[in-house]
Amino acid sequence: MLRIDPKDVSTAVLHSYLLGAVAPRPIAFASTVDKDGNPNLAPFSFFNVFSANPPIAVFSPARSGRTGLSKHTFDNIKEVPEVVINVVNYGMVQQTSLASTEYPKGVNEFIKAGFTPLASEMVKPFRVKESPAQLECKVKQVIELGDKGGAGNLIICEVVLMHINEEVLDANKQIDPAKIDLVARLGGNWYSRTNKSALFEVAKPIANMGIGIDNIPLHIRNSDVLTGNNLGQLGNIEKLPGSEEVDLYKNSAAVKEVLEQHGKNAVELKKHLHSIAKGLLEQGRVEDAWKTLLVVSS
Repeated sequence: MLRIDPKDVSTAVLHSYLLGAVAPRPIAFASTVDKDGNPNLAPFSFFNVFSANPPIAVFSPARSGRTGLSKHTFDNIKEVPEVVINVVNYGMVQQTSLASTEYPKGVNEFIKAGFTPLASEMVKPFRVKESPAQLECKVKQVIELGDKGGAGNLIICEVVLMHINEEVLDANKQIDPAKIDLVARLGGNWYSRTNKSALFEVAKPIANMGIGIDNIPLHIRNSDVLTGNNLGQLGNIEKLPGSEEVDLYKNSAAVKEVLEQHGKNAVELKKHLHSIAKGLLEQGRVEDAWKTLLVVSS
């Protein structure tokens, strides 16, 4: 493996590797104002939420790697400790990128990037109308991590009001990931998009206690067909299907056909049953996959 010691490479090189490895990262499109009320708008991908009670978001406007100077966002927050974090979806990503240009202080990125300012209710900075979700925040703490180029400045803020465009909600008034169509940053010029083809679900092991991969029989665990992800799905089940359920499942058309064709060749039989199970797992049918795998005991 490539070994990177931060002490042995330049900040620019390390920065590139970090952004390539820690990705995708959500984007905080931060709206601030200075003490005279002049607006500033800039995107930052060192960002996430870290608490729901109280609701806390943290982002980091790092010092310029080229000049070592702090960002206007950071300077504004020192003067007026408030910010609106606007999320970024695919429909506004090019404009958001344009707003990241290092314009001189006093230039209004709302105008430069063509965004519509909306008055906030509880903070002074404007919201971005085009953003599907806007978080009005009060800054609780600022942690400066260094004074050289590339050093981050953690802006810890409390969400005091949230606005969500109802067009991105589903029937249960929850945010639909396909409708909101968020984008995220990777390394270099690369972004990712949460469109429908890129989305998938993983069942959370919260309500149940899975048996774990260590309790999967070795002949399944050492499969040449099943992947680590497949084993993770299998290990998330609370208990294995009973022998009666497995016996009944042997009569299903797909399994019966495999048994008839490959019943005399143990290697081929195992391979085909594991392939069927893999397909079932890809459909989220974990219990049926287990029944298929348990048709043979080894």
